[in-house]
Amino acid sequence: MKRIALVTPRYGMEVTSGPARYARQLAERLVKRYEVDVLTTKAVDDSTWRDWYARDVETIRGVTVRRFSVERERQPGFEAYSQAYLEECRKDNKSLGVEQVWLKKHGPYAPRCVEFIRRHKQEYDVILFAGCLHYLTAAGMPEAAEKAILIPLLRGNSPYLQFLTFQQLFTMPRGFVFLTDEERMFVRSHFKTQGIPCEVMGTGVNVPDEVDPVAFSQKYNIRSRYITYMGRIDEEKDCPMLFHYFSEYQRRNPESGIKLVLMGKECCRIPEHDDIRSLGYVSEQDKFNGVAGAEVLVIPAQHENLPDALLTAMAMGVPVLVNGACETLREHCVRSNAGLYYQNFFEFEGALKVLLGRNDIYEEMSQNALRYVLNHYEWDVILEQFCRLIEKAVN
Repeated sequence: MKRIALVTPRYGMEVTSGPARYARQLAERLVKRYEVDVLTTKAVDDSTWRDWYARDVETIRGVTVRRFSVERERQPGFEAYSQAYLEECRKDNKSLGVEQVWLKKHGPYAPRCVEFIRRHKQEYDVILFAGCLHYLTAAGMPEAAEKAILIPLLRGNSPYLQFLTFQQLFTMPRGFVFLTDEERMFVRSHFKTQGIPCEVMGTGVNVPDEVDPVAFSQKYNIRSRYITYMGRIDEEKDCPMLFHYFSEYQRRNPESGIKLVLMGKECCRIPEHDDIRSLGYVSEQDKFNGVAGAEVLVIPAQHENLPDALLTAMAMGVPVLVNGACETLREHCVRSNAGLYYQNFFEFEGALKVLLGRNDIYEEMSQNALRYVLNHYEWDVILEQFCRLIEKAVN
């Protein structure tokens, strides 16, 4: 049986971000075909990278997880430091030395994980690196480039991609895995990757066999129709604009009787509004129940490459309304014909009126959503693609 390592900054049932969830779901499926080790840190929170897990090695759902301590937590002045170097980059004053310092400050700075890769790389047939804009990939992949497959997990054109470090990094792997065709085209146009095999295979969707929207409404005392947002409630996710648009929608359409229900960690101020309800962090089952009972799932983010929430909603036949500034989300709506997108408030208002008021269009979109996920985002299909790329890299 071939042996694979998966390098990722965070890993565990307690870590619910899109990239971390993707890494865990991938490892849990690959372990059915291969012997899988996850090489990761002891951190849960990526804002500090503070150690949280105690064990060095544990087994989670058949996957061996090897954790390494983060030796330098992220400091409060890091953002100012980043902006200062980005200004130098704009003047074309780039420095690999400065970027090495930046990577250590950005984190997660776990040099013992990189040392483990260096010493044990010959024990693995393939080493997968999940995410590129972090220390473990930037420092670890050059140590095992001849065995590396890179899964960039890019969210739009990050300004950090202009660093010399990443210009070099993208020339190293034996193969790429992209989650969207937009991500593939971006990498091909910005980096020297000609001749490196790649596959576009997305992320699979996991939905429980049974969901109970009635139980959700009863548990949280929601007695009206609602649209929902699922994920970290944060300025980076453009949530304040969603609050503004929804509040204006309600002011202009007081008869709508609709609520906005938020599910996720609160990282920014949520306005006091009779029709906006924040539930905070909810269980996985409640999350699925809540989405299943929603009229529409809204995704306001301008940058999103792991549309976990979108695919979850579509897998349950719930249409989506997304920010059209995000190419990935917009293209999902176009390809599936299971959602609408907006570029300004009036498009937001018009799209929401259609989704809430035109039953014929809504039902057609609901059926399109189910077909789209079934045809393109089943884990069995994705796993077969992954295995082909792994075999190609090995040979």
